[in-house]
Amino acid sequence: MVNLGKSVEVAGSEGAETLDILADVSFAVNPGETVAIVGGSGSGKSTLLGLLAGLDLPSQGTVRIDGQDLFALDEDARAALRGRAMGFVFQSFQLLPGLTALENVMLPLELAGRGDAKASAERHLADVGLAGRSRHRPDQLSGGEQQRVALARAFAAEPRILLADEPTGNLDARTGAQVIDLMFELNRRQGASLVIVTHDPALAGRCGRQLRLDGGRVVE
Repeated sequence: MVNLGKSVEVAGSEGAETLDILADVSFAVNPGETVAIVGGSGSGKSTLLGLLAGLDLPSQGTVRIDGQDLFALDEDARAALRGRAMGFVFQSFQLLPGLTALENVMLPLELAGRGDAKASAERHLADVGLAGRSRHRPDQLSGGEQQRVALARAFAAEPRILLADEPTGNLDARTGAQVIDLMFELNRRQGASLVIVTHDPALAGRCGRQLRLDGGRVVE
């Protein structure tokens, strides 16, 4: 990531004003590295994660994945790169309510054309301790179980990069600690680069490096 910036126009007392959400953010994430992005509310953490995923477009700068300029690609090509190289874990789980746990894990594999989608999904649900809950829909699962399904879905695609946005934010402390342990164990096995946006100091402390954002800039 080089000189990344994101600005928006907002209405001010004297007309439109430019608000800098991110400014001149540059850092690299090495293969297998774990990085926590921390900072107060409004510091630009979630915006930065969206840019890393190519879900949002920067006002300046670029993100390179395996040497490929993410923003030189059109939307379809960015989506294809996300499906091929990235996994995602969200605070709100983002499971499809009408699908079972197994079907939620299978879906991105099927979209990627994987012939082993069912077998891989079953294996990864077993890895997160949910082999016996694979036929349950999200509303039949606890919050911790839903987040474990989300972890299985993220890791089943064998991503090189895993992006996590407040993955313990909707969980109690005990369940959150279990999810953290599981996420780092799965990541250790697969060797993905793990980038986590979090307010949780215990989670940030598990990472090899922390980047603090303040006012849209990296301050440490």
